Amino acid sequence: MNHVAKKQGFTIIELMLAMAFVSALLIAIAMTVIQIGNIYNKGITYKDVNQAGRSIASELQRSIAESASFSIDAADNHYVIQKGDNDETLGGRLCLGQYSYIWNYGKYIQSGDSRINTYVDADSSTSPIRFVKVLDPNTSYCVANSGVYPKINKANAVELLVVGQGSGSNQHDLALHSFTISSNPPQDSKTGQGLYSIEFLLGTNEQTALMGDSAGTECRPPNDPLSDVSYCSVNKFNVVARAGNTVK
Repeated sequence: MNHVAKKQGFTIIELMLAMAFVSALLIAIAMTVIQIGNIYNKGITYKDVNQAGRSIASELQRSIAESASFSIDAADNHYVIQKGDNDETLGGRLCLGQYSYIWNYGKYIQSGDSRINTYVDADSSTSPIRFVKVLDPNTSYCVANSGVYPKINKANAVELLVVGQGSGSNQHDLALHSFTISSNPPQDSKTGQGLYSIEFLLGTNEQTALMGDSAGTECRPPNDPLSDVSYCSVNKFNVVARAGNTVK
């Protein structure tokens, strides 16, 4: 008697179970890759912010160390807090006698406020600055003319928060969110030296992912629908600097 062997195959249920398992595995792999990518991007952003912050801190310490003691009283034309029409702080200026530092806060760079600090280009057009260093031995950039401070000559300025390609640049849209300088006491009567404390907030400038005022700007929490956990980063930097021993 001839027996015909029965062909064995997969049932529909077995195929569906196998496809469900493979799909779950692929989803798990995709989620892992996305999470790794988010962690990597967050790390690069954090590195950019900290590198830029350390660079600015070192720059200010060196420049202050090479300058004479100075008063941060507004009447002495060394430290200027610039206000907008509604008394909001748009940015500021720090003039040290050799170099001056001028900045805008990120919120107002994005909003395009007409009173922020701007460059004057060769063709007389203007563009906003972020945080610049400019040669200014007469501290003229901290002296207002009829309430208006001079615009920055782009040819003489060095932008310390460059966004883009090339040496010294960063790949993120970074900006200052606050900046304060204090001195107590303002000057040592015996040595002529001044001790200054500087605190600034530096971070990414995607405003929808940020919350708080200029003094307490921070990234939105992960559960906020407007948060950007991969690319938002804000850090506070504290700098102590001692001015030279020659009284201005």
